[in-house]
Amino acid sequence: MRTARRIEKLPPYLFAEIDRKVAEAKGRGADIISFGVGDPDLPTPQHVVEALIEAARDAGTHRYPSYTGMPEFRKAIADWYGRRFEVRLDPDTQVQPLVGSKEGIFHLPVAFVDPGDVALVPDPGYPVYETGTILAGGEAHLLPLREQNDFLPDLGSIPRDVLERSKVLWVNYPSNPTSATADLDFFVEAVAFCRRYNLLLAHDAAYTEITYDGYVAPSALEVDGAEKCVVEFHSLSKTYNMTGWRIGWVAGAPAAVEAIKRLKTNIDSGIFDAVQRAGIAALEGPEGPLRDTVGIYQRRRDLLCDALKSMGIVVEPPKGSIYVWVPVPVGHTSESFTTFLLDEVDIVVAPGNGYGPTGEGFVRFSLTLPDDRLEEGVERLRKVVT
Repeated sequence: MRTARRIEKLPPYLFAEIDRKVAEAKGRGADIISFGVGDPDLPTPQHVVEALIEAARDAGTHRYPSYTGMPEFRKAIADWYGRRFEVRLDPDTQVQPLVGSKEGIFHLPVAFVDPGDVALVPDPGYPVYETGTILAGGEAHLLPLREQNDFLPDLGSIPRDVLERSKVLWVNYPSNPTSATADLDFFVEAVAFCRRYNLLLAHDAAYTEITYDGYVAPSALEVDGAEKCVVEFHSLSKTYNMTGWRIGWVAGAPAAVEAIKRLKTNIDSGIFDAVQRAGIAALEGPEGPLRDTVGIYQRRRDLLCDALKSMGIVVEPPKGSIYVWVPVPVGHTSESFTTFLLDEVDIVVAPGNGYGPTGEGFVRFSLTLPDDRLEEGVERLRKVVT
């Protein structure tokens, strides 16, 4: 038996490999503290859970859902964009619910990238931008994100012959893994660039609501002309601690949303209506739980960053996301430092080179672990990092 060549091109998925290493360490009896995967340890807000329970008791939610999502959920998304960003969206033509934003991010290249086409992909970046492109038969052209450029892509450096074959430009701010942020001026530049070269700007906006120190993340859809060339992926996973619920959306340019919608009708059967009703409750509910969540992450960020600085590792506290992007100590690579921490003090971090070659020299710490475990992790770090 032989698999398709497209499967052979895929690297092992980073987080699956992390899970394997954790399981192996636990098998030898290790007490693992994982700063690896960004899976919130905090509970989904209670009013969202109650909305799910009530909806699941309604037999009307037990049948096939609509391919295009509940009209009420699409309207709730559009209304949220109006409140949050002062962006007006047509819920019928500019909003499509997704089975988690990862699903839509993976499928976007299937809808837009033909064999031989290019997707412009941030490096380091969320691995699915590249793997989705590979499975669509396209090529990923990596855009190095470097600290000296505030982890923003240098759009002017893209070769002309690459641009001529490009269909999509991926961006992600606040960023996973670098935790970098971007202001509205960056999106103005990116939208103008995409209109000039007839590209689709795909913004992965999963972390816009997790920000600190007064920073407020913009939406790419705020830019004039965005409705012609921008789609934005969002998720309830990080904002409302709903990673396991698998619910998100894509919003923006009607032609792009329609293409993704057409693709999805041939792939899946939509999102359980009870989960969509819970999504409505999240978007329309009180903001207190989100403020509490952000406060907890900010406290954890400060604890970790202060501890790292005291160990001689210079790190700037990020203004967004649930991650801290940390340079490895002198003498280490991303892989060697990751292995060192696991072998010596049973700590798991994500190696930066797993997000792209420009991630070499960094590791990513996630803030999604209980306070007591984070504090214990810091103390373990002190024993081996000087």
